[in-house]
Amino acid sequence: MDRFRKSIVVLSMFCLVTGQATAGDSDDEEIAPGCTGIATAAFKACRHEIQDDFWIATGNCNNLPDPSARAECNEKAKAAREEAREDCEAQRAARGELCTAIGEAPYAPQINRSMFVNPADIGGSVAPNPYFPLVRGRTWILKSGDETITTTVTRETKRILGVTCAVIQDVVEEDGEVIESTKDWYAQDLQGNVWYFGESTQDFENGELFSIDGSWTAGLDGARAGIVMKAMRTVGDVYRQEFSLANAEDAAEIISLTGSASVPAGSCNGDCLITKDYTPISPGVFEHKYYAPGVGMILEVDPNTGKRVELVEIRN
Repeated sequence: MDRFRKSIVVLSMFCLVTGQATAGDSDDEEIAPGCTGIATAAFKACRHEIQDDFWIATGNCNNLPDPSARAECNEKAKAAREEAREDCEAQRAARGELCTAIGEAPYAPQINRSMFVNPADIGGSVAPNPYFPLVRGRTWILKSGDETITTTVTRETKRILGVTCAVIQDVVEEDGEVIESTKDWYAQDLQGNVWYFGESTQDFENGELFSIDGSWTAGLDGARAGIVMKAMRTVGDVYRQEFSLANAEDAAEIISLTGSASVPAGSCNGDCLITKDYTPISPGVFEHKYYAPGVGMILEVDPNTGKRVELVEIRN
């Protein structure tokens, strides 16, 4: 057999073993623009990340000198790979459901600084969004079990895509110890919609910073601003609150304009806005949030676990 034919046979055998082809590779396929194309690209990235993680785990397993420990480690790596594959499929399906709700158009909101008000004027010459009032100096304190969440509209601002955003400080404490500290960047437009331009998140463990996962800024790495609270609200509306693919993809659906709820620091009786907040990154996980007019969010409920986050104090 000559060298050329031998090379062809070897290459063909490699393709059969790996399940890959040298031409028409599915990873090189053309992906249509729009929502479903986004979901497909994220799914492919997810599958590749699984393979990377699996082979790194396999390498670490094979570095174990004990044969039984090595075998056990490799089995765990395979099990983790299968579980991760199921998660990728579930995320793909969840993104597909979101596409059905919001449409196939690429998500590209037009941002112009002339659309937005000065954060310093909100609560003065500019009426705040009644369900998300960005009034400087206002603080909401919420509790859930041993956790305390303190959210404050600071006097700081941050300029993103030419828009002056209000900086909101969000601190989560557990038994008095800070476990998360986040700066969120919001801006209210002339119609009263409140836009979300990103966040800087820090997670702590035993007083040490261990993660900044979930941080994003509109305009960087494909991230785009979303609407966290609409000015005009209609039951059934579904909208993106943020967009940083595979990192921050929160969405919300308005499920009621006539809800009722009562917590230590507020209540609403037939005039509560209720949303379903979720993300395709965590399929099946969602919360119902209750917003009282003039106050903001007073209650968050996880229907799957029954966990409640309740507003216990407001400081102006």
